[in-house]
Amino acid sequence: MQKDTIQAYCLKQQGATHDYKDEWQADRYHVGGKMFAMMGGDATRKPIITLKCEPSRAEELRETYEGIIPGYYMNKTHWNSIYLDANIPSDLLEALIQHSYELVFEKLTKKAKCQALEQF
Repeated sequence: MQKDTIQAYCLKQQGATHDYKDEWQADRYHVGGKMFAMMGGDATRKPIITLKCEPSRAEELRETYEGIIPGYYMNKTHWNSIYLDANIPSDLLEALIQHSYELVFEKLTKKAKCQALEQF
């Protein structure tokens, strides 16, 4: 999946915002001020997207897909990194972005949830 397509899908989520962190050379996507996705590169600058994931599902995905690894520079239990050139179906990647967004959104305060929904 292309970076532009992924960015558009991330920004379609209710209340999603985007910024770019220079020191990480990464695009970050937030809801309620909390990150749910980050697109950047690994140590060799190979493009990846890092997404939050429920721990047991994260492990299952890593075992199933070679292109999914423990979160690069993130908590390895709760985050996965996906190589953009990996053979990952587009619908699965979209579902994983949605899953990450929902996990982060669920943990927001009631006030932050309302503000995020108002932004949409």
